Amino acid sequence: MIRAPFALNPPRIDSMTPRQKSLAFFTLIVALVLEIVDMTIVNTALPSIQRDFGGNAAQAQWVVAGYSMSFAVLLILGGRLGDLYGYRRMFLAGVGGFTLASIACGLANSSQQLIIARILQGAAGAIMAPQVLALMQILFDPIERIARLAWFGIIGGIAAIAGPIIGGLLIAANLFASPWRSVFLINGPIGLAAIIAGLLLLPGSAEHKHGKLDYKGTVLFGAALAALLYPLIRGDRLIWHWQSIASLGFSVIAAYSGWKSLNRRSQAGQSVVFDPGLMRIPTFGRGLAVAICFSAANTGFLFIFAYSLQRELGFTPFQTGLIHLPFGLGVMFGMGFVGRRYLARLGKFVLIAGTLVLILSCGWVLFWVAEGHHLLAALMPALVTGGIGMGMLSGPIAPVTVARVDRTHAGAASGILKTVLQLGSALGVGLAGSAYFAFGSHGIFAALAVIETLLIASTIMAMLLPKEIFPERPLANAAA
Repeated sequence: MIRAPFALNPPRIDSMTPRQKSLAFFTLIVALVLEIVDMTIVNTALPSIQRDFGGNAAQAQWVVAGYSMSFAVLLILGGRLGDLYGYRRMFLAGVGGFTLASIACGLANSSQQLIIARILQGAAGAIMAPQVLALMQILFDPIERIARLAWFGIIGGIAAIAGPIIGGLLIAANLFASPWRSVFLINGPIGLAAIIAGLLLLPGSAEHKHGKLDYKGTVLFGAALAALLYPLIRGDRLIWHWQSIASLGFSVIAAYSGWKSLNRRSQAGQSVVFDPGLMRIPTFGRGLAVAICFSAANTGFLFIFAYSLQRELGFTPFQTGLIHLPFGLGVMFGMGFVGRRYLARLGKFVLIAGTLVLILSCGWVLFWVAEGHHLLAALMPALVTGGIGMGMLSGPIAPVTVARVDRTHAGAASGILKTVLQLGSALGVGLAGSAYFAFGSHGIFAALAVIETLLIASTIMAMLLPKEIFPERPLANAAA
Protein backbone atom coordinates (compact mmCIF):
# COMPACT_ATOMS: atom_id res chain seq x y z
CA MET A 1 0.00 0.00 0.00
CA ILE A 2 1.34 3.42 -1.01
CA ARG A 3 1.43 5.88 1.86
CA ALA A 4 -0.09 9.27 1.15
CA PRO A 5 2.38 12.18 1.38
CA PHE A 6 0.15 13.96 3.91
CA ALA A 7 -0.34 10.94 6.19
CA LEU A 8 -0.45 11.80 9.88
CA ASN A 9 1.63 8.72 10.56
CA PRO A 10 4.95 9.79 9.01
CA PRO A 11 6.53 7.58 6.34
CA ARG A 12 9.72 5.69 7.04
CA ILE A 13 12.85 6.85 5.24
CA ASP A 14 13.22 3.65 3.25
CA SER A 15 9.64 3.87 1.92
CA MET A 16 9.60 7.55 0.91
CA THR A 17 9.01 8.48 -2.72
CA PRO A 18 10.96 11.31 -4.42
CA ARG A 19 7.84 13.49 -4.14
CA GLN A 20 7.58 12.87 -0.41
CA LYS A 21 11.26 13.73 0.04
CA SER A 22 10.77 16.97 -1.89
CA LEU A 23 7.83 17.95 0.32
CA ALA A 24 9.91 17.22 3.43
CA PHE A 25 12.75 19.28 1.96
CA PHE A 26 10.51 22.32 1.47
CA THR A 27 9.35 21.99 5.08
CA LEU A 28 12.96 22.25 6.22
CA ILE A 29 13.42 25.34 4.04
CA VAL A 30 10.59 27.07 5.94
CA ALA A 31 12.48 26.47 9.21
CA LEU A 32 15.73 27.67 7.63
CA VAL A 33 14.10 30.93 6.53
CA LEU A 34 12.57 31.37 10.00
CA GLU A 35 16.01 31.03 11.61
CA ILE A 36 17.99 33.22 9.19
CA VAL A 37 15.46 36.03 8.85
CA ASP A 38 15.14 36.30 12.62
CA MET A 39 18.90 36.78 12.95
CA THR A 40 18.91 39.77 10.59
CA ILE A 41 15.45 41.31 10.89
CA VAL A 42 15.87 42.36 14.52
CA ASN A 43 18.72 44.77 13.69
CA THR A 44 16.24 46.99 11.88
CA ALA A 45 13.99 47.10 14.93
CA LEU A 46 16.59 48.05 17.56
CA PRO A 47 16.19 51.86 17.34
CA SER A 48 12.40 51.52 17.67
CA ILE A 49 12.82 49.16 20.66
CA GLN A 50 15.15 51.64 22.37
CA ARG A 51 12.67 54.49 21.86
CA ASP A 52 9.83 52.46 23.40
CA PHE A 53 11.69 51.11 26.42
CA GLY A 54 14.23 53.88 26.90
CA GLY A 55 16.99 51.29 27.25
CA ASN A 56 20.69 52.01 26.95
CA ALA A 57 23.04 50.70 24.27
CA ALA A 58 24.03 47.67 26.36
CA GLN A 59 20.41 46.54 26.64
CA ALA A 60 19.92 46.93 22.91
CA GLN A 61 23.08 44.94 22.35
CA TRP A 62 21.80 42.11 24.52
CA VAL A 63 18.59 41.89 22.51
CA VAL A 64 20.88 40.56 19.78
CA ALA A 65 23.58 39.00 21.95
CA GLY A 66 21.18 37.08 24.22
CA TYR A 67 19.81 35.22 21.23
CA SER A 68 23.25 34.54 19.73
CA MET A 69 24.77 33.27 22.96
CA SER A 70 22.00 30.84 23.94
CA PHE A 71 21.79 29.66 20.33
CA ALA A 72 25.52 28.89 20.12
CA VAL A 73 25.88 27.39 23.59
CA LEU A 74 23.01 24.91 23.19
CA LEU A 75 23.53 23.81 19.57
CA ILE A 76 25.58 20.71 20.43
CA LEU A 77 22.97 19.69 23.00
CA GLY A 78 20.24 20.25 20.42
CA GLY A 79 22.01 18.00 17.96
CA ARG A 80 22.48 15.25 20.54
CA LEU A 81 18.81 15.42 21.53
CA GLY A 82 17.93 14.70 17.90
CA ASP A 83 20.20 11.64 17.89
CA LEU A 84 18.59 10.33 21.08
CA TYR A 85 14.91 11.16 20.66
CA GLY A 86 14.36 11.52 16.93
CA TYR A 87 15.07 14.38 14.53
CA ARG A 88 11.42 14.93 13.57
CA ARG A 89 10.29 15.07 17.19
CA MET A 90 13.00 17.53 18.22
CA PHE A 91 12.46 19.61 15.07
CA LEU A 92 8.79 20.05 16.00
CA ALA A 93 9.69 20.83 19.62
CA GLY A 94 12.23 23.42 18.49
CA VAL A 95 9.87 25.12 16.04
CA GLY A 96 7.11 25.16 18.66
CA GLY A 97 9.39 26.70 21.28
CA PHE A 98 10.75 29.21 18.77
CA THR A 99 7.23 30.28 17.80
CA LEU A 100 6.10 30.75 21.42
CA ALA A 101 9.28 32.64 22.31
CA SER A 102 8.77 34.91 19.28
CA ILE A 103 5.26 35.74 20.45
CA ALA A 104 6.66 36.45 23.94
CA CYS A 105 9.16 38.85 22.33
CA GLY A 106 6.35 40.66 20.53
CA LEU A 107 4.33 40.97 23.75
CA ALA A 108 7.23 42.06 26.00
CA ASN A 109 6.56 45.11 28.19
CA SER A 110 10.15 45.92 29.13
CA SER A 111 13.65 45.51 27.79
CA GLN A 112 14.35 42.91 30.49
CA GLN A 113 11.35 40.81 29.39
CA LEU A 114 12.44 41.13 25.76
CA ILE A 115 16.00 40.01 26.52
CA ILE A 116 14.73 36.95 28.46
CA ALA A 117 12.36 36.08 25.60
CA ARG A 118 15.22 36.43 23.10
CA ILE A 119 17.38 34.08 25.18
CA LEU A 120 14.54 31.54 25.13
CA GLN A 121 14.12 32.09 21.41
CA GLY A 122 17.80 31.34 20.85
CA ALA A 123 17.55 28.21 23.00
CA ALA A 124 14.59 26.94 20.96
CA GLY A 125 16.45 27.78 17.76
CA ALA A 126 19.36 25.66 18.99
CA ILE A 127 16.98 22.69 19.28
CA MET A 128 15.46 23.34 15.83
CA ALA A 129 18.49 24.20 13.71
CA PRO A 130 20.58 21.00 14.00
CA GLN A 131 17.59 18.86 13.03
CA VAL A 132 17.35 20.62 9.67
CA LEU A 133 20.79 19.47 8.54
CA ALA A 134 20.38 16.10 10.32
CA LEU A 135 17.15 15.41 8.42
CA MET A 136 18.92 16.40 5.21
CA GLN A 137 21.52 13.73 5.95
CA ILE A 138 18.78 11.20 6.61
CA LEU A 139 16.77 12.06 3.50
CA PHE A 140 19.56 12.25 0.92
CA ASP A 141 22.84 10.52 0.07
CA PRO A 142 26.09 12.58 0.07
CA ILE A 143 25.99 13.38 -3.66
CA GLU A 144 22.27 14.22 -3.58
CA ARG A 145 22.89 16.63 -0.71
CA ILE A 146 25.07 18.88 -2.90
CA ALA A 147 22.13 20.01 -5.05
CA ARG A 148 19.74 20.22 -2.09
CA LEU A 149 22.14 22.18 0.10
CA ALA A 150 22.84 24.49 -2.84
CA TRP A 151 19.15 25.40 -2.72
CA PHE A 152 19.54 25.90 1.01
CA GLY A 153 22.28 28.37 0.21
CA ILE A 154 20.22 30.22 -2.38
CA ILE A 155 17.17 30.50 -0.13
CA GLY A 156 19.38 31.35 2.85
CA GLY A 157 21.05 34.14 0.87
CA ILE A 158 17.69 35.58 -0.14
CA ALA A 159 16.45 35.33 3.47
CA ALA A 160 19.52 37.12 4.84
CA ILE A 161 19.12 39.95 2.33
CA ALA A 162 15.36 40.12 2.81
CA GLY A 163 15.51 40.26 6.63
CA PRO A 164 16.39 43.96 7.02
CA ILE A 165 14.09 44.91 4.13
CA ILE A 166 11.12 43.02 5.61
CA GLY A 167 11.88 44.52 9.01
CA GLY A 168 11.83 48.02 7.58
CA LEU A 169 8.53 47.39 5.79
CA LEU A 170 6.87 45.93 8.90
CA ILE A 171 8.01 48.83 11.07
CA ALA A 172 6.81 51.32 8.46
CA ALA A 173 3.40 49.57 8.34
CA ASN A 174 3.02 50.10 12.12
CA LEU A 175 0.55 47.24 12.51
CA PHE A 176 0.55 47.30 16.32
CA ALA A 177 0.83 49.91 19.06
CA SER A 178 4.62 49.59 18.86
CA PRO A 179 5.87 49.16 15.28
CA TRP A 180 8.74 46.80 16.20
CA ARG A 181 6.40 44.16 17.66
CA SER A 182 5.35 42.90 14.24
CA VAL A 183 8.98 41.92 13.55
CA PHE A 184 8.58 39.18 16.17
CA LEU A 185 4.86 38.43 15.92
CA ILE A 186 5.14 37.57 12.22
CA ASN A 187 6.93 34.40 13.33
CA GLY A 188 3.65 33.18 14.86
CA PRO A 189 1.84 32.21 11.62
CA ILE A 190 5.09 31.14 9.93
CA GLY A 191 6.00 28.89 12.85
CA LEU A 192 2.49 27.42 12.95
CA ALA A 193 2.73 26.61 9.23
CA ALA A 194 6.11 24.92 9.82
CA ILE A 195 4.66 22.81 12.67
CA ILE A 196 1.71 21.64 10.56
CA ALA A 197 3.99 20.85 7.62
CA GLY A 198 6.41 19.01 9.90
CA LEU A 199 3.63 16.87 11.38
CA LEU A 200 2.32 15.95 7.96
CA LEU A 201 5.43 15.69 5.83
CA LEU A 202 8.61 14.97 7.78
CA PRO A 203 9.72 11.35 7.97
CA GLY A 204 9.94 9.25 11.08
CA SER A 205 13.45 8.00 11.75
CA ALA A 206 15.10 5.43 13.95
CA GLU A 207 15.56 6.86 17.45
CA HIS A 208 18.70 5.78 19.24
CA LYS A 209 17.26 5.46 22.73
CA HIS A 210 20.08 3.24 23.95
CA GLY A 211 22.08 6.37 24.81
CA LYS A 212 21.62 8.99 27.50
CA LEU A 213 22.54 12.62 27.78
CA ASP A 214 26.11 13.34 28.87
CA TYR A 215 25.30 16.04 31.41
CA LYS A 216 28.91 16.65 32.45
CA GLY A 217 30.14 17.06 28.89
CA THR A 218 27.17 19.23 27.99
CA VAL A 219 27.81 21.58 30.93
CA LEU A 220 31.58 21.77 30.33
CA PHE A 221 31.34 22.48 26.60
CA GLY A 222 28.44 24.88 27.15
CA ALA A 223 30.42 26.77 29.80
CA ALA A 224 33.47 26.89 27.51
CA LEU A 225 31.42 28.36 24.67
CA ALA A 226 29.65 30.89 26.92
CA ALA A 227 32.96 32.05 28.43
CA LEU A 228 34.49 32.37 24.96
CA LEU A 229 31.55 34.19 23.40
CA TYR A 230 30.88 36.67 26.21
CA PRO A 231 33.87 38.99 25.67
CA LEU A 232 33.51 38.69 21.90
CA ILE A 233 29.85 39.66 21.93
CA ARG A 234 30.46 42.59 24.28
CA GLY A 235 32.78 44.11 21.68
CA ASP A 236 35.86 46.30 21.49
CA ARG A 237 35.51 48.03 24.86
CA LEU A 238 35.85 44.86 26.91
CA ILE A 239 37.66 42.40 24.65
CA TRP A 240 41.12 43.13 26.14
CA HIS A 241 39.90 43.82 29.68
CA TRP A 242 41.23 41.55 32.43
CA GLN A 243 37.74 40.11 32.91
CA SER A 244 37.65 39.12 29.27
CA ILE A 245 41.09 37.53 29.49
CA ALA A 246 39.99 35.58 32.58
CA SER A 247 36.84 34.51 30.75
CA LEU A 248 38.88 33.27 27.78
CA GLY A 249 41.22 31.40 30.15
CA PHE A 250 38.25 29.71 31.82
CA SER A 251 36.95 28.78 28.37
CA VAL A 252 40.21 26.96 27.53
CA ILE A 253 40.18 25.08 30.86
CA ALA A 254 36.51 24.07 30.49
CA ALA A 255 37.03 22.94 26.88
CA TYR A 256 40.10 20.87 27.83
CA SER A 257 38.25 19.28 30.77
CA GLY A 258 35.27 18.55 28.53
CA TRP A 259 37.47 16.90 25.90
CA LYS A 260 39.23 14.73 28.49
CA SER A 261 35.89 13.71 29.99
CA LEU A 262 34.52 12.99 26.52
CA ASN A 263 37.35 10.60 25.67
CA ARG A 264 37.20 8.91 29.08
CA ARG A 265 33.46 8.29 28.83
CA SER A 266 33.73 7.14 25.24
CA GLN A 267 36.44 4.59 26.09
CA ALA A 268 34.31 3.33 28.99
CA GLY A 269 31.31 2.90 26.70
CA GLN A 270 29.28 5.58 28.46
CA SER A 271 27.03 8.15 26.80
CA VAL A 272 28.81 11.22 25.39
CA VAL A 273 27.64 14.59 24.12
CA PHE A 274 29.22 13.64 20.78
CA ASP A 275 31.42 10.81 19.57
CA PRO A 276 35.10 11.97 19.69
CA GLY A 277 35.66 9.70 16.71
CA LEU A 278 33.94 12.37 14.60
CA MET A 279 37.06 14.52 14.91
CA ARG A 280 39.17 11.73 13.40
CA ILE A 281 37.20 11.86 10.16
CA PRO A 282 39.44 13.96 7.83
CA THR A 283 36.57 15.70 6.06
CA PHE A 284 34.82 16.53 9.35
CA GLY A 285 37.72 17.85 11.44
CA ARG A 286 39.33 19.78 8.57
CA GLY A 287 35.95 20.92 7.30
CA LEU A 288 35.28 22.48 10.72
CA ALA A 289 38.63 24.29 10.51
CA VAL A 290 37.66 25.75 7.12
CA ALA A 291 34.22 26.62 8.49
CA ILE A 292 35.39 28.61 11.52
CA CYS A 293 38.02 30.59 9.57
CA PHE A 294 35.63 31.35 6.73
CA SER A 295 32.71 32.21 9.00
CA ALA A 296 34.91 34.63 10.99
CA ALA A 297 36.22 36.30 7.82
CA ASN A 298 32.78 36.43 6.21
CA THR A 299 30.96 37.91 9.21
CA GLY A 300 33.80 40.29 9.99
CA PHE A 301 33.85 41.58 6.42
CA LEU A 302 30.06 42.06 6.21
CA PHE A 303 30.03 43.88 9.56
CA ILE A 304 32.87 46.24 8.62
CA PHE A 305 31.50 46.85 5.13
CA ALA A 306 27.97 47.72 6.29
CA TYR A 307 29.19 49.85 9.20
CA SER A 308 31.85 51.73 7.24
CA LEU A 309 29.50 52.53 4.36
CA GLN A 310 27.42 54.53 6.82
CA ARG A 311 30.19 55.84 9.06
CA GLU A 312 32.83 56.61 6.45
CA LEU A 313 30.75 57.46 3.38
CA GLY A 314 27.45 58.61 4.86
CA PHE A 315 25.11 56.15 3.17
CA THR A 316 21.71 55.60 4.79
CA PRO A 317 20.72 52.14 6.11
CA PHE A 318 18.37 51.68 3.14
CA GLN A 319 21.08 52.63 0.64
CA THR A 320 23.49 50.27 2.42
CA GLY A 321 21.00 47.43 2.03
CA LEU A 322 20.62 48.15 -1.69
CA ILE A 323 24.41 48.16 -2.18
CA HIS A 324 24.47 44.63 -0.75
CA LEU A 325 22.12 43.30 -3.45
CA PRO A 326 24.83 42.56 -6.09
CA PHE A 327 26.76 40.76 -3.38
CA GLY A 328 23.73 38.63 -2.57
CA LEU A 329 23.20 37.80 -6.24
CA GLY A 330 26.82 36.68 -6.47
CA VAL A 331 26.39 34.47 -3.40
CA MET A 332 23.37 32.78 -4.93
CA PHE A 333 25.24 32.17 -8.20
CA GLY A 334 28.28 30.78 -6.37
CA MET A 335 26.10 28.40 -4.35
CA GLY A 336 23.45 27.49 -6.89
CA PHE A 337 25.59 27.14 -10.01
CA VAL A 338 29.31 26.82 -9.26
CA GLY A 339 29.03 24.79 -6.06
CA ARG A 340 26.22 22.55 -7.22
CA ARG A 341 27.75 21.92 -10.63
CA TYR A 342 31.41 21.35 -9.73
CA LEU A 343 31.68 20.32 -6.07
CA ALA A 344 31.19 16.58 -6.62
CA ARG A 345 33.80 16.59 -9.40
CA LEU A 346 36.40 19.06 -8.11
CA GLY A 347 35.92 18.68 -4.34
CA LYS A 348 38.19 20.86 -2.23
CA PHE A 349 39.38 22.91 -5.21
CA VAL A 350 35.99 24.67 -5.30
CA LEU A 351 36.60 25.86 -1.73
CA ILE A 352 40.19 26.88 -2.47
CA ALA A 353 39.11 28.89 -5.52
CA GLY A 354 36.39 30.55 -3.44
CA THR A 355 38.84 31.71 -0.76
CA LEU A 356 41.24 33.11 -3.36
CA VAL A 357 38.43 35.06 -5.03
CA LEU A 358 37.37 36.40 -1.63
CA ILE A 359 40.90 37.49 -0.71
CA LEU A 360 41.03 39.70 -3.82
CA SER A 361 37.43 40.94 -3.64
CA CYS A 362 37.42 41.86 0.07
CA GLY A 363 40.60 43.86 -0.42
CA TRP A 364 39.10 45.65 -3.42
CA VAL A 365 35.85 46.51 -1.59
CA LEU A 366 37.41 47.81 1.63
CA PHE A 367 40.06 49.80 -0.23
CA TRP A 368 37.21 51.40 -2.19
CA VAL A 369 35.57 52.44 1.10
CA ALA A 370 38.86 53.64 2.62
CA GLU A 371 39.58 55.85 -0.39
CA GLY A 372 36.21 57.57 0.08
CA HIS A 373 34.92 56.84 -3.42
CA HIS A 374 31.27 57.29 -4.33
CA LEU A 375 31.49 55.86 -7.85
CA LEU A 376 29.46 52.69 -7.37
CA ALA A 377 30.36 51.39 -10.83
CA ALA A 378 33.87 50.74 -9.53
CA LEU A 379 32.46 48.73 -6.63
CA MET A 380 29.89 46.51 -8.36
CA PRO A 381 32.34 44.03 -9.99
CA ALA A 382 34.06 43.45 -6.64
CA LEU A 383 30.74 42.86 -4.90
CA VAL A 384 29.53 40.37 -7.51
CA THR A 385 32.81 38.42 -7.63
CA GLY A 386 33.12 38.54 -3.84
CA GLY A 387 29.61 37.14 -3.56
CA ILE A 388 30.47 34.34 -5.97
CA GLY A 389 33.54 33.46 -3.90
CA MET A 390 31.50 33.51 -0.73
CA GLY A 391 28.89 31.25 -2.30
CA MET A 392 31.61 28.82 -3.42
CA LEU A 393 32.51 28.42 0.25
CA SER A 394 29.29 28.81 2.22
CA GLY A 395 27.33 26.38 0.04
CA PRO A 396 29.84 23.48 -0.06
CA ILE A 397 31.04 23.66 3.57
CA ALA A 398 28.12 21.67 5.00
CA PRO A 399 28.07 18.80 2.44
CA VAL A 400 31.88 18.55 2.56
CA THR A 401 32.06 18.50 6.37
CA VAL A 402 29.36 15.85 6.87
CA ALA A 403 30.14 13.83 3.73
CA ARG A 404 31.67 10.89 5.62
CA VAL A 405 29.71 11.12 8.86
CA ASP A 406 27.53 8.11 9.62
CA ARG A 407 23.84 8.93 9.70
CA THR A 408 23.48 7.79 13.31
CA HIS A 409 25.66 10.78 14.27
CA ALA A 410 23.81 13.22 12.00
CA GLY A 411 22.35 15.31 14.84
CA ALA A 412 25.58 15.69 16.81
CA ALA A 413 27.60 16.46 13.67
CA SER A 414 25.05 19.07 12.59
CA GLY A 415 25.07 20.68 16.03
CA ILE A 416 28.87 20.86 16.06
CA LEU A 417 28.99 22.38 12.58
CA LYS A 418 26.36 25.00 13.43
CA THR A 419 28.18 25.78 16.67
CA VAL A 420 31.47 26.27 14.85
CA LEU A 421 29.83 28.58 12.29
CA GLN A 422 28.19 30.60 15.07
CA LEU A 423 31.48 30.77 16.97
CA GLY A 424 33.22 31.94 13.81
CA SER A 425 30.65 34.71 13.43
CA ALA A 426 31.32 35.96 16.96
CA LEU A 427 35.08 35.76 16.39
CA GLY A 428 34.82 37.69 13.14
CA VAL A 429 32.85 40.56 14.63
CA GLY A 430 35.01 40.60 17.77
CA LEU A 431 38.40 40.53 16.01
CA ALA A 432 37.62 42.66 12.95
CA GLY A 433 35.49 45.08 15.00
CA SER A 434 38.18 45.49 17.65
CA ALA A 435 40.80 46.20 14.99
CA TYR A 436 38.52 48.68 13.23
CA PHE A 437 37.69 50.71 16.34
CA ALA A 438 41.17 50.52 17.91
CA PHE A 439 43.15 52.06 15.04
CA GLY A 440 41.13 55.21 14.40
CA SER A 441 41.53 56.56 10.87
CA HIS A 442 43.50 53.45 9.87
CA GLY A 443 40.92 51.09 11.37
CA ILE A 444 39.57 49.85 8.07
CA PHE A 445 43.06 48.68 7.02
CA ALA A 446 43.57 46.95 10.38
CA ALA A 447 40.23 45.17 9.98
CA LEU A 448 41.16 44.20 6.43
CA ALA A 449 44.41 42.65 7.70
CA VAL A 450 42.41 40.52 10.16
CA ILE A 451 39.94 39.45 7.47
CA GLU A 452 42.65 38.57 4.94
CA THR A 453 44.57 36.57 7.56
CA LEU A 454 41.45 34.55 8.31
CA LEU A 455 40.86 33.92 4.60
CA ILE A 456 44.45 32.78 4.10
CA ALA A 457 44.01 30.39 7.03
CA SER A 458 40.80 29.13 5.43
CA THR A 459 42.67 28.52 2.17
CA ILE A 460 45.36 26.50 3.95
CA MET A 461 42.75 24.42 5.79
CA ALA A 462 40.91 23.75 2.52
CA MET A 463 44.15 22.55 0.92
CA LEU A 464 44.50 19.99 3.74
CA LEU A 465 41.14 18.38 2.91
CA PRO A 466 41.33 14.94 1.28
CA LYS A 467 41.31 14.81 -2.50
CA GLU A 468 38.40 12.36 -2.47
CA ILE A 469 35.64 13.81 -0.30
CA PHE A 470 32.40 12.09 -1.22
CA PRO A 471 32.09 8.31 -0.77
CA GLU A 472 30.52 6.32 -3.57
CA ARG A 473 28.02 4.83 -1.07
CA PRO A 474 26.95 5.73 2.48
CA LEU A 475 29.51 4.64 5.06
CA ALA A 476 28.60 1.96 7.57
CA ASN A 477 30.03 3.76 10.59
CA ALA A 478 32.17 6.73 9.73
CA ALA A 479 32.62 7.83 13.29
CA ALA A 480 33.66 4.50 14.69
